[in-house]
Amino acid sequence: MDPEQRPSADYFLWGYRLQLIGLGFGFYAGAFLLSHLLSAGLSRTYKSIKAKEKIFWNLAATRAVFGIQGTAAGLRALTEDSALTRDRVRGQEDWSWFNVLTATGFFAFENVALHASSVAFRSFDLPLATHHFFALSGFASMVVWSSSGHFLSMVTLLLEMSTPFTCISWMLLKAGWARTLFWRANQWVMIHSFHCRMVLTYYMWWVTLTNWAELSTHVALVPLLLFLIGLSLLTFIINPIWTHKKTMQLLNPVDWNFDNKPAPLNGAMEGQSAVSVKPHAS
Repeated sequence: MDPEQRPSADYFLWGYRLQLIGLGFGFYAGAFLLSHLLSAGLSRTYKSIKAKEKIFWNLAATRAVFGIQGTAAGLRALTEDSALTRDRVRGQEDWSWFNVLTATGFFAFENVALHASSVAFRSFDLPLATHHFFALSGFASMVVWSSSGHFLSMVTLLLEMSTPFTCISWMLLKAGWARTLFWRANQWVMIHSFHCRMVLTYYMWWVTLTNWAELSTHVALVPLLLFLIGLSLLTFIINPIWTHKKTMQLLNPVDWNFDNKPAPLNGAMEGQSAVSVKPHAS
């Protein structure tokens, strides 16, 4: 890497890194709490659903917020002439370090929320836990082995483009608005975003294979293995299953997160004739 393009020395200090990881954790924990407070005060749907569904509701809102950060970071990596695009194996910049560290904080929060919920409700979602494990361990490995470039990590964050739409989809489905034109339009955009996710994973494989000699030389074994396993899971299992489920949900609106319950009729939730929902993500 060109010495003039190196990130600030602060990003190589463990104290500073931990502060930004804590910032990411705290910010998204705050988003979770804010979602609860706003929903409890403004949404009759939220008040009527079970405690486990409320946790999912607030996590969906939190993921939607992170989806905005991830989309911005990924698009910047793809479209801006930067150290990341000039050296896709070792390129780093201050903004990419900021996103790596705060994303690590977010994934840490998601894992804490998931496992705390599993203990509280005596349930365990193995596929979701596996997804969260690779997300956290992959980004944490980038922090530990800090010489790795950030291009592929930032493009990985672009996969979060679907989370704002999945948040809106699920909240409106719970509110009984799954037969509305707005819900269907959001569903179409969400399905398209999942197709874009699939194309993006193919692009990531292309970058990986065309830069394999440098990757295998300059990237440590642990982060490289975590990346390859995670990308394989996304490409061949997670993205196809989620894309299929979201497409089927458009044709038959059901809440497949909770016992495949059919969507209630428009605006009807537990006998209510109207529902006030203020939607603010997988």
